[in-house]
Amino acid sequence: MSWKGFTKSVTRAPQTIKQRFNLGEITKDPVYIDAERRFEELEKETKRLHEESKKYFDAINGMLSHQIEFSHAIQEIYKPISGRMSDPDSFMPEGNPEGIRACEEYETIVKELQGTLAPELDMIESRVIKPADELLEIIKTVRKVALKRDHKQLDYDRHRATYKKLQDKKDKTLKDEKAMYKAENDVEQATQDYNYFNDLLKEELPKLFGLEREFIKPLFQSFYYMQLNVFYTLHERMQNIDIGYFDLTLDIEAAFEKKRGDVQEAAEAISIVKFKATGGRKPGSGSKYASKALEAKGERRTTLSEGTETPPPPYSPGPEQNPMSPPLSATSWGSAAKSKPAPPPPKPKPKRLSGVPAAETVTALYDYEAQAEGDLSFSAGDVIEIVTRTQNDNEWWIGKMRGKQGQFPGNYVKLG
Repeated sequence: MSWKGFTKSVTRAPQTIKQRFNLGEITKDPVYIDAERRFEELEKETKRLHEESKKYFDAINGMLSHQIEFSHAIQEIYKPISGRMSDPDSFMPEGNPEGIRACEEYETIVKELQGTLAPELDMIESRVIKPADELLEIIKTVRKVALKRDHKQLDYDRHRATYKKLQDKKDKTLKDEKAMYKAENDVEQATQDYNYFNDLLKEELPKLFGLEREFIKPLFQSFYYMQLNVFYTLHERMQNIDIGYFDLTLDIEAAFEKKRGDVQEAAEAISIVKFKATGGRKPGSGSKYASKALEAKGERRTTLSEGTETPPPPYSPGPEQNPMSPPLSATSWGSAAKSKPAPPPPKPKPKRLSGVPAAETVTALYDYEAQAEGDLSFSAGDVIEIVTRTQNDNEWWIGKMRGKQGQFPGNYVKLG
């Protein structure tokens, strides 16, 4: 903004505030107000037309580019991923050469499509996007004129208010008479300026609205036919694809099922996809005794997450009892528990567990034989004194029995 423009803005500021809060006499022309409302709608919708046509242009180009990138991604997955340590067989040429060739053929077809559609996309840019951009430029020019008209209205109302104030003043001095003469000239000039821009817009805006309809007709017609050309070209070219890797005699779902085979079931059967970590183990924790024992034996211990399809269920009560009958004894607990198969012990073993009262005891539900140094062996029905335990019975607890202390699986015992 220039210094002159800044000065005018400061001068008009009081009248701008009055107009915003509808104070004093504000000039209102209903015809222009309606034309201004229509012009704002035209401005808004033209911007939207320009943006959406540009988005369509970018979307078609992007679709073709992403088709090629999709093909590249498939090729990389088809290629064997080398890894001598984890998979010695990966150096064998085992990938999917037929699939890779199909990807290359598909990429060639899409690149040809890009070349074929390039003229159509250029027409969208030249016959839709560019005209919409040109209309926006016209609207910007009209908007400047409308802003000029609003400024002239502010000056018109401001000078009229000043003149009326001097005119209503009683006992005017010579200075007041001179000021009133100047104010009268200012009102006359402001009236001419305001009427010029106001009448110009009232006369010209309806013409612009009429031209808008005529402008949109051919633009919409062109856009419709260009879309048809894009869709027909895509359909025809993709229909005539002859890549032997794809079976086009089947419908989409049947072809998908045929290609997939039993790979989903095979993937779901891998234990690692169902791995679920418990919250009781921290990185680096576990039984050092168990680790040393396993290293010595060269064995791999069965865990909740390894070798089983689902983790063992949480503890469920023993046989139902009559509420009036006395509680089961340790011996009866053992007899009832032996009728059920023992679940696998939890994994991993923690070194440090949260403490619980030392006097707490548990009753063994199943026989457990120590699998590593540091484990506590017991039989179903034995009473074990708790040293430390967690709130999760699918973790390892520490207990004491017959003077011996060790770790045992929490899901092998019953509290109390």
